[in-house]
Amino acid sequence: MTQTLHTWINAYNEYVGAYAILALLIPTGLFFTFYLKFLQVSKFKHAIQIVAGKFNDRRTKGDVSSFKALTTALSATVGTGNIVGVALAIHWGGPGAIFWIWVVGFLGMMLKMVECTLAQKYRKINPDGSVSGGPMYYIEIGLKDKIGKFAKYLAIIFALAAILCSFGTGNMAQSNSMADALYNSYSVPKIVSAIIITFLVLLIIVGGLKRIAEVTSKLVPFMAVAYFIASITVLIIFYKNIPDAFALIFKSAFTGTAATGGFVGSTFLMTLLWGVRRGLFSNEAGQGSAPIAHAAAKTEFPMQEGLVASLEPLVDTIIICSLTAMVIVVTGAWTANDSQGINMTILAFKSGLSAIGIGGTAKHIVSLGLLLFAFSTVISWSYYGNRAVQYLWGDKAIKPYYFAYGLFVFLGCIWGLELVWSFVDMVITFMTIPNLIALILLAPVMKKEVDHYFKNVYGKIKNEK
Repeated sequence: MTQTLHTWINAYNEYVGAYAILALLIPTGLFFTFYLKFLQVSKFKHAIQIVAGKFNDRRTKGDVSSFKALTTALSATVGTGNIVGVALAIHWGGPGAIFWIWVVGFLGMMLKMVECTLAQKYRKINPDGSVSGGPMYYIEIGLKDKIGKFAKYLAIIFALAAILCSFGTGNMAQSNSMADALYNSYSVPKIVSAIIITFLVLLIIVGGLKRIAEVTSKLVPFMAVAYFIASITVLIIFYKNIPDAFALIFKSAFTGTAATGGFVGSTFLMTLLWGVRRGLFSNEAGQGSAPIAHAAAKTEFPMQEGLVASLEPLVDTIIICSLTAMVIVVTGAWTANDSQGINMTILAFKSGLSAIGIGGTAKHIVSLGLLLFAFSTVISWSYYGNRAVQYLWGDKAIKPYYFAYGLFVFLGCIWGLELVWSFVDMVITFMTIPNLIALILLAPVMKKEVDHYFKNVYGKIKNEK
């Protein structure tokens, strides 16, 4: 049964899902980048100021601050993809896949800006004062005049896909990697990991978004800084290899690389597909997950939250994924015959840190980083799923959803690596395709938001502050 399921999922990913994402994700990102005149670059400084709280207004409705919305969304994206996903991209697509991860990251800054702006514009304030928002709301409300009753159907499809994706992207891939790390580094049986991780996840998620925001706002900066220091240490040790590593990445991005060592992909298309897949998994730009968190942020102007959201792919993909990738390439760990996933990353850090006599700490640094990244992703994604459940069936369905979510945490720990990641790649497409279609149809609305904010609001609030 499991083998049949795996075969079917692989067939979908190979012949349908991968090409559908390729045909939509990069073209949509390019379209908005030119349509909105590279706003992710020109207004970068303003985005930083908003996150720093320069334009906060306590009277504004919402559940959390822009900073906590950002860290909640970051905690859902900074996860397994940064450590395991990057290694898998290099294993299957070669070093050139990193170039396409960067492309997805840059274009993702714009896509995050668009989808999170729209999520703020069309969010719903509940009777208790809490906020519900995300693609299901901007699809249903924003597209009603364009496609009529089909807007509601498309919103339902997205919400169902979001629930499936919460079980896969933000759940099974993370718990699988945590269990794998605990087993390979500390010989903890996977069934034991499954029980402990499932219990801890259920203990936290019943507290709701505000508790999740409190936990992740503390975890994300800590784990990002720790991982950054370890990575920079290795890159300093191997600094002479950095120019050759960049040359290899840029060259093989368009030509592919001969299959050697642990590298299986040998064509340009393989390199491109794996770079786009893992780039999307890493930052979720265009997938429609982050808008659910950013819809709850306290901000008066939707455009401000869109600018905040544009910083996520920068931190997650262009910085953290690049650190992992460069460590793997400069140390030569990518050529190892028997390493992929977390084992490849551990090998890279071990090779690098051995030069200063602390190679034995590599498994602890990588495993601890992975555990923190992945666990925060799991608890944050439970919020995305419960908002989709609330949209479809109301508050009464949230508690049953939590138990189902816990079950998939458990299954992720004990299922095989390849089946879990194949499932993840499949369900990502279910969520991303309807969202990207909606973004394209709502492009004129987004343009009006941009024009209104920068022509009528930006100068005024800038002078006031």
